[in-house]
Amino acid sequence: MLIRFSIENWMSFYTKATFSLIASRERQHGKRIPKIDKFNLGVLPVAAIYGGNASGKTNLFKALHFAKGLIVKGSQPYSLIAVDTFRLGNSQTMEPPAYFDFELLIDETIYAFSFSVNRKAILEEKLVHISGNSEKILYHRVSGKPNFHSSLIKNQSLLFAFKGTRDNQLFLTNAVSQKIDIFKPVYNWFKDTLELIAPDSRFDPFEQFLDEAHPLYATMNKMLSQLDTGISHLGMEEILFENLPLSEPIKMKLREELAEGMTVRLLAEPMNERFIVTRKNGELTSKKIITYHVNSDGTETKFDMRQESDGSQRIIDLLPAFLELSAAQSKKVYVIDEVDRSLHILLIRRLLEEYLSKCSYNSRSQLLFTTHNVLLMDQELLRRDEMWIAERNAQGISSLLSFSEYKDVRYDKDIRKSYLQGRLGGVPRILLQPFRAEEN
Repeated sequence: MLIRFSIENWMSFYTKATFSLIASRERQHGKRIPKIDKFNLGVLPVAAIYGGNASGKTNLFKALHFAKGLIVKGSQPYSLIAVDTFRLGNSQTMEPPAYFDFELLIDETIYAFSFSVNRKAILEEKLVHISGNSEKILYHRVSGKPNFHSSLIKNQSLLFAFKGTRDNQLFLTNAVSQKIDIFKPVYNWFKDTLELIAPDSRFDPFEQFLDEAHPLYATMNKMLSQLDTGISHLGMEEILFENLPLSEPIKMKLREELAEGMTVRLLAEPMNERFIVTRKNGELTSKKIITYHVNSDGTETKFDMRQESDGSQRIIDLLPAFLELSAAQSKKVYVIDEVDRSLHILLIRRLLEEYLSKCSYNSRSQLLFTTHNVLLMDQELLRRDEMWIAERNAQGISSLLSFSEYKDVRYDKDIRKSYLQGRLGGVPRILLQPFRAEEN
């Protein structure tokens, strides 16, 4: 689970901004708050971030995307790091580095991982193991020099890996690539637990839900029909690899790089058709995702994905996320930017209600999302500490504030009216004057 995330000098977040998922003392919806007994801590299973356009909501999402990419994929030798710092400061002064700080719950253990970075190098990096009331700094890298915990200082593999870590590379990333398992839980959290879905994300890994043997296959198709999409179920249709509507360079790359037993998911623009390509017994096989609709006589008609509405396609993209979040023993953390894009406000509320109904004392999944949907700004649905505002000031600097920090936001208050009136911030400052026709 994500406990806390802080950023500084990233895009519009110039000063340090902290997004905390630690539950306050509020009692509302308390039965669905996961509890970490070892730390006497409650961690929120959901958080909604509101704000006007260009307030910083998407920049927060991009910060997570950048951090995940740098940790999991790393950087190329001699390449610059694609860090995007604040651009509206004093151009005469030296540009400070961007700073990222994560506090993570991994298998009932808390890790704090932080790093500061500019375009040329990692300037500082630290990994801390937190156990009860004690903290153990596993390593602290400053200005290219290592500082290992006493229990690790004689580990020759660590020292060797550190010497081989480039200036533009995280030590965490290189250590895991060198098969040093002690840091692998943190690396794997970013690789396998943290899932990011952008507004234009298409065809996330849901081919497993097309397998009739999958335990969630029936649930996926049942929900599709219940959400007024008109779709009775999804299916797959074989298609010759050579007939895929892909460019020849992409096909060549698949022929050369797709290993035996591997599967990739492809989206053919601008038709929005989704394909699965697998190498089996040395041959490339491909299938197309299709939908089925029921006719008035009970028979079914097949549709290509491009024939479905944008809203239905968005539901198909998001449903696997909600199903994974709600699954027993799930530890997934989904972050969805503009969760309500192309979806009716009642539909996304229903999906959210379904997920929250599965949350409990022992659950460990999380859903974080940005939205403009004020129908979700309802204390019957979300707690005050689960609703956040992203606000941008006159200097173009974004900040984050939880509704629980507002003194006048009571547990029984309809906060939508206050929000839309601008009393809580996070709404656009519209300066456009009314149009008046010129007089002759």
